[in-house]
Order: sequence, then structure tokens, then C-alpha cells
Amino acid sequence: MRMIGKILLLLFFIPLVANAATPQPGIEAFNKALDSATRSMSNSAVLALWEDDGVSLLPSTPPIAGKAAIGKFLDSVIAAYPGGKMKKFEMQCHDIQVSGDWGSEWCSEHQIVQYPGGKPPFEGWGKMLLVLHRGTDGKWRVKQEMWNQAVAAH
Repeated sequence: MRMIGKILLLLFFIPLVANAATPQPGIEAFNKALDSATRSMSNSAVLALWEDDGVSLLPSTPPIAGKAAIGKFLDSVIAAYPGGKMKKFEMQCHDIQVSGDWGSEWCSEHQIVQYPGGKPPFEGWGKMLLVLHRGTDGKWRVKQEMWNQAVAAH
């Protein structure tokens, strides 16, 4: 009888441990998709990683609320710097935390964008805090993002 109790207890805890371990690979897949979308400078790929009601908090700007507004902002950036190509992009994410269908992490990034016609490249470093939500399709998307400039790493 005692053995059956131990087996039942084990059967109860195994799914809890397995479920607790599974979200991190999903967030790591999200990070790979974000890296790829950023490298290719694909606004549509970036937007696919956002919740419809996501909010972006950038320095010195009002909150950008909703996928449509975020898309408009991204389009304005691309339009302001025509012909720009991502020459280098590095992103490292840390401290993935998951509670149910909610997750968070912080990331540091470095990018160099080359412009045509001999224009000087843009080189920037940033830090991001991401609040992620797992949808009913199992995919993680950005619910809220806060970005600020980082000090250049040398």
C-alpha cells in the first residue's frame, strides 16, 4: 500500500516538473526568431512576434500601444533610413523567468547598420526588458517591451 502511495505521488509530481521545464525552450525559440527578424530587418517578421495589444516603451517617446502602431513606427524608421542593411547584430538574453503563460527576460544587444552612398553606419548598444505571453497556439510573443541605450562594450 505504501508503494502505491509513493507511485501515485511520483506520477503527480512528474508532470509538474516536466511542465515547469518546458517553457524555457519556447522562449529560446522566440529569441532565435527575434534575432533572425532583426538581422533581416523584416518588419513583418518582427510584428509576428508581438501580441496584438503589445506595448513598446522607448526612451523619450510616448508608449507605442498596439501592433498596428508598432508596425507604423517600424515602417517610419525604415523609411527614414532607406537602403540600410544590418551588417552586424548580437543579442544575449538572460534570466528567463516563467509563471504559467507569462515570462520575462532581459537582453543586451549590439547592432551595426550600414547605409549606401558612403553614409556613416549606425552603431548602437541597447538593453531590453521583455514581458512575454504564451498564446493558445503555444508561441511566445512580446506583450511589453522596454528598451534603453547601453554603454558600448569594449
